[in-house]
Amino acid sequence: MGSQAPVSCSVVLESRPSAAEEVCKRILRELEDRRYSSDDVFAVHLALEEAFVNAVKHGNKGDIGKMVKLEYTINAEKVEIRIVDQGQGFDPTQVPDPRCDGNIFKPSGRGVLLIQAYMDEVDYNETGNAVRMVRYKHRPT
Repeated sequence: MGSQAPVSCSVVLESRPSAAEEVCKRILRELEDRRYSSDDVFAVHLALEEAFVNAVKHGNKGDIGKMVKLEYTINAEKVEIRIVDQGQGFDPTQVPDPRCDGNIFKPSGRGVLLIQAYMDEVDYNETGNAVRMVRYKHRPT
């Protein structure tokens, strides 16, 4: 059986999509060790990858000279992840819904929608360059 002690980590990563690969694997292992369901592990994996890629691509505009900070805390009840880029930020309420007719074939906006759908809590800072995501192990039905 895995450890039930809470784990927290903060890392600064290069602004390239594959830079979070090892941290992502570590987070998923920690979730499995705490017997999170496969649905939880999938949801966190998807949201983490989407948020990190958004930080690199949209936040830092692909500038490899910039960094992305990734922080996480995992305990027996929830996983909380915070991602901060060095970009100008954005207003998440202004992202067009990709499910609407005019946006259905546009490639943007899906990441924000997926993060909202798969995480229990999603908050952006006032600037819009940081996202905090929470997934609870036991959700009310």
